[in-house]
Parts: sequence; structure tokens; C-alpha cells
Amino acid sequence: MTANKNTKSDTPGIQSAEKERQLIVNARGKGPFATFRTFVRLSGPGWLQSAITMGGGSLSSSLYLGVLAGFSILWIQPLAMILGIVMLSAIGYVTLSTGERPLRAINKHVNPVLGWGWLLSAMTANLVWSMPQYALGTAAVQQNLLPNILGTDVMPDPWGKLIILGSILVITITVVMLYGIAGWGVKVFEIIVKIMVAIIVLCFFGVVIKLSATGVLEWGRILKGLIPDPKLLYMPAKTLMPYINAIDSVYQKFWTDIIVSQQRQVMISAASASVGINMTFLLPYSMLRKGWDREFRGLAIFDLSTGLFIPFILATGCVVIAASSQFHATPAKGFLGEVDAQGQKIEPPENLARQYKDLVVRRLKLEIGPVAFENLPRSEVTNRINGLPRVERQMAAMLVKRDAFNLADSLAPLTGKGISQYIFGIGIFGMALGAITMLMLINGLCLCEMLNLPMKGWPQRLGSLMVAVGAIMPFIWKGAFLWLAIPTSVFNMTLLPIAYFTFFLLMNQKSLLGDKLPHGGKRAVWNVLMAVAFLAAAFISTWTIWNKLRWDGIAIIAGFIALALIVQVIRKKGKIND
Repeated sequence: MTANKNTKSDTPGIQSAEKERQLIVNARGKGPFATFRTFVRLSGPGWLQSAITMGGGSLSSSLYLGVLAGFSILWIQPLAMILGIVMLSAIGYVTLSTGERPLRAINKHVNPVLGWGWLLSAMTANLVWSMPQYALGTAAVQQNLLPNILGTDVMPDPWGKLIILGSILVITITVVMLYGIAGWGVKVFEIIVKIMVAIIVLCFFGVVIKLSATGVLEWGRILKGLIPDPKLLYMPAKTLMPYINAIDSVYQKFWTDIIVSQQRQVMISAASASVGINMTFLLPYSMLRKGWDREFRGLAIFDLSTGLFIPFILATGCVVIAASSQFHATPAKGFLGEVDAQGQKIEPPENLARQYKDLVVRRLKLEIGPVAFENLPRSEVTNRINGLPRVERQMAAMLVKRDAFNLADSLAPLTGKGISQYIFGIGIFGMALGAITMLMLINGLCLCEMLNLPMKGWPQRLGSLMVAVGAIMPFIWKGAFLWLAIPTSVFNMTLLPIAYFTFFLLMNQKSLLGDKLPHGGKRAVWNVLMAVAFLAAAFISTWTIWNKLRWDGIAIIAGFIALALIVQVIRKKGKIND
């Protein structure tokens, strides 16, 4: 396929960009404060990034980080985001400096296997990532916002789910179609996205303020959680060790393996959800569509720092803090004979009761063997479960996977039951809507680039509608809807190094950047930061693939690398252009 000759003048935002460029020039002449105000006014692509990263993956990862490890893993999301912003800044720098569409630039100046691998991985991530978002939006309405209407006898499923999903599709398709309209459509779209992000941040920020006012938060421990501790990849959090040490040594490994496995998945999920491979596709193309060029490089970095980093850290950090304060090392109520204020036995929520039973049954099968367990009468199974040591039943009750409803319900004594449900419901529903909208937008851009067409019109609309396939997930997923985002994030983590390595090579291409290639100390700093980001992503990705697929996964990686090398050799001989 030959390279597209489209230039930035083909983009629908060029007239607006000329006005924005003049605003920046004028503001710089008036000083830093005027420049700051202008940057705030003109920011956009960074907020788009924020809308997609604050979806089901980030919410779920934050919730389970708090549940499993308390405050001790607060560091992983800021660190992953900083490394991600380094790579986003690199692709933004290249795009704004050259005005070229990144896929064509990668195929021509680096390697077409890496270019097409990046594009196809981004599209795969869009489709896979859409699934937990629809499930999340459905859960927010049925569990938090309208729990007594949709999904109940008033409006039973599947009709309740169909009404919710139909509403989500109408809202998200309407909003994303605005992006296909030049000029005012893009501006309206970005304003809507900013409002969504602001609502999300305010909802979760308000919960933490309430928790802090009641004195239940230990800010000293929270600040310590910002210090990186890689040992948590293979060891339980220190706060769980007293419970593990109290268990019979024969069964300590059983519980330790469960904790570490979940902890590791959530840490990888959190890193992946911070900056996904589809986000790396959105940024450069959204900048090109706005007509930005090298004069906007300062605005681009400001945009990523304020529109992406700050809202993301506030929202996810608040969820981790809230979840940790309410759930970490705390058994879910109803499994240990607890009673309420009236002396009535507390019954655990159904979604947690199933998980608790699964955990204790696995523990019993380890003790007496699977065959012997299957032959036990039902009454004897109940007796055996109740006869487990209390500390093990406590551990099982700690490890059940809470959903958004459980988190909101646990805050009822602090905020009031109705308020807590609505705060979390609105925040979670906003996350789902924002993420689905952005996934639709990215997939539309991906399809246009795959077909080498202008990024507008029906090709973009059809690409956006492909993401609607994720709406089937609420009908087939039976577990905690929030947990669905964890394996999805882990899958996407395996794709991220493709983008990072590609951008590293692209940033060092003299044939592409020419005199805009960074020199001296600046180039050294860029390369060190990008190398750290790539190596971190590659390590986590390889580890994940090894744990899931073993040698089959290594063979896939080796095959991809071999294909890229073969194509590079052929290109050097002049037989392939892109």
C-alpha cells in the first residue's frame, strides 16, 4: 500500500487551528499567566485521553488494589501514567513536528510490521475493552441508580438490560457523531467529554473528603503507599500477613497463592488501564484532526499533564483510598455469624455468597480430595465449611470480589444509603459512557487509517459502530461486573510494548524528523525515559504471556519479531515501501 499524501491542510480543523495558533502567539507575548489561561482554554486531546483511561479498567483496578493491598499499591497507577505520558509525548512530538499520519510514518521510516501491528492491536483493544464498559454501565444503573426498577419484577431482564444498553448506545453514538462534524462539532464533543471527566472526579473526590472528615483515613499510611514496592508482585501485602501466619502451615500456601495471583493480576491491570495501546492511537490523530502542528507542542505537553494526569490520579487515587479504608483486611459481613443493631443475623449479598462458597470449597477439596468431596452429602458440606478454622473463613470473606454496589453500600453509614448509591452510580455510569464514547471514536479513526481514507464520513461512523458489539457482555458474564475489566486489562497489557518500541524507534528517525530530531542532552533524556517505559511494559507483558501461555506465548512473540526482521531485510533491498 502506498503512503497517503494527505497533509494537515486536509484536516477539518485547520481554520480553527490558525485562530488558536494566533491566540498562543499573543498569549506568549503577554507572559506565563496569559499563556496558562490560553492553554487551559485550548486543551482538548488530553481530556479525550482522560475520558478513555477513566473507564471500567481503571475503576476496577483501583477498587481491587484497595481491597487486596490497601494503600500499599497507590504508587503503581501514577508511575504507569508517568511512563505512559512519556510515550504519548513522544508520538505527539513526532506528529506535531512532521504533520504526517503516524501509521504511514511508521510504515515508511521504521517497519510496516510494527505499524500494522500497532493499528490492529489498537482495534483489538477497542473491541475487547468495550465489553466491561457496557457491563459496568449496566451494573451502575441496576445496582446503584435504579435498583428497584430495572432488572427486578417491575422491569425484569432481559428487558431491563435492553433498556439500559439501548440508552447507552443512543447517548454514546449521538455524542461520537458530533466528532465527525468539523469545527463546532469537535468543540461540543470536547466540552461534553470535559464535563463527564469533571463529574467522575468530583463524585469520587467527594467520597474521600467525607471519609477524611469522619477521621477514618490515616494519611501517613496513604502517603507511604506512594513509595514503589515491587515485592507485591510475589508477596501478599504486609497487612495480610498476620492472618496468613495464623493459618495452619499446611494451608498457608493455598491462601498465599490466591492472594498473590489476584494481587498480580490487579497490578498488571492497573498499569495497563493507565495508558492502553488504543490511547496511543487516539492522541496523534486527534491532534492532526484539530490542525495542530509544531507551534502546539507546548500546549500538547500541558494538555497531557492537566487534562490526563491530574484527573486520572485524583479519581483513581480516591477509589483506592475509599476501597482500602472500607474493605482491606476486613471480612465481608454475613459470613462469620455477625448480627445487626437489632440482633438479627446479617445475610451476605448473593454475589459475595457465591464467591465465598467457591473459595472455601476449593480449600476443602485440598484437604479431603476432589473425589471424596463430591461424595459428601450436602449437609456434611455445610458442616465442613462451618467447621473450617475461623481465620480461614475470615480470609475467604476478605477475598470475595466486591462490586460497585458493595462499595457504595459500605459507605452508607458515612454518606447515607441513598446518597452513597447515587454518588457511585453517577460516577461509574459516567466512566462507562466516557469510555464507550472514546472507544467508538478511536475505532472509527482506526478503520479510516486502515483503509487509508480521510478521518471523517461514513467510514469513521461504521468503525465507531463496531464497538457496539461489546453490548452482548452483560447478558453472558455471570461474575462481578467490575472484575471483568481485570482480565481485559491484563490482555491489553500484552499489546502495549508494540506501541512503545515503535515510538522509541520513530523518535530516533533522522529520515523522518530531519532537523527537528532532538540533539545532545535532550535526545539522551528522551531516549532514557522512553527506554525505561518500554522495558517496564515489555517486562510486564512478557511475564503475563509466560504465566498465561508459557512456550506458546513465547513462540508468538518470537514469530512477530522474526516477521518484523524479515520485512526489514526485504525493505533494505528496496522491495517493500510500506
